[in-house]
Amino acid sequence: MTTIDRHILLRVLRAYVVLMAALAVFFILLHYLEYIDDFLDNDAPLDQLYTRYYPSYIPEIVRLVSPLALFLAVIYITGSMAQSLQIVALQAGGTSLYRLFMPYAFTGICVSAAMVVFNGYVTPVTNQVVLRWDAMYLKDAPKRIDVSDVHRQNSPGSVVSVGYFDRRAETAHRVVLQQFDYDGHLVNRVDAQQMMWRDSLWHMPFATVRTFSGDAEHRHEVVNLDTVLLVYPRDLARTERDIEAMTLPVAADYVASLKRSGATNTGPAKVGYYTKYTYPLANLVLVLIAVPLAFRRQRGGQTIRIGLGLLLAFCYLTAQKLSEPFGYTGELHPVAAAVVPHVLFALLAAVMITRART
Repeated sequence: MTTIDRHILLRVLRAYVVLMAALAVFFILLHYLEYIDDFLDNDAPLDQLYTRYYPSYIPEIVRLVSPLALFLAVIYITGSMAQSLQIVALQAGGTSLYRLFMPYAFTGICVSAAMVVFNGYVTPVTNQVVLRWDAMYLKDAPKRIDVSDVHRQNSPGSVVSVGYFDRRAETAHRVVLQQFDYDGHLVNRVDAQQMMWRDSLWHMPFATVRTFSGDAEHRHEVVNLDTVLLVYPRDLARTERDIEAMTLPVAADYVASLKRSGATNTGPAKVGYYTKYTYPLANLVLVLIAVPLAFRRQRGGQTIRIGLGLLLAFCYLTAQKLSEPFGYTGELHPVAAAVVPHVLFALLAAVMITRART
């Protein structure tokens, strides 16, 4: 890495950190002004609001604004170099446009890789606090996907049916466990008014166990029945934002469990899981768009560049949000819904880079 590369890299990273901090403060302020009435109306502890909730919200804000902060940093630094004729001097000295791209591309790749790890392992931990607060104190709390009459496949031939699941108490009501043989005949059934999650086991204070053999039925009552199921509390009380509070390994297991249990409306979870990998790519793609947008000296200086850059960034981030509902409903494969916007704008970046060279 040459001195010029290090110079560009350090300037971009300094601007990136400053812009990230400024956008985070702006984001928190907007969120506070929008939801402070909800917090006050629901008697949220204000001391914890400032010392626990918003500090826990910062990693999610960093994840969201990172592409925009890096984009604006590249436009600002590159535009400043163009206006002061530094880029012209570099090109006159034999530095090609593609060579000039290298420190920017390196920055975009490193930030994208770091954000995959950050998005996959750091943000989910702090989001657990945020989602708990949102559920307790905000009117726009995450909505339940399954509210009642939940049916899940425990294993081949085994089905769990729950009339209602209390998410906070982790207690299922009106529970029926059914086991079928390979011919589809019912061989075992357990009925319980309550089934509680305790110490990684499902506990039934009182259950009726019925066993079927031919035309015969054997019935007996059981007190304090503990059972191991492949259905967990998260499978019975899903919300639209559960995936946000899961690390990559947990999210992968969660998506697999939804598929195994036969749950419906799994699109949001699948799109959310794949987005954990694809959203950080926006950092690299926006860098590749920003450089050809800003490297030429032009009238109007930075104002026009920043304005046009914000428009492109807004279109890019909006395209990601617009594609997600198609993955939710199954009109697009969840992978396609998470990847297509990045591919389209990566192609736009390639066209801009090619045209900038001519």
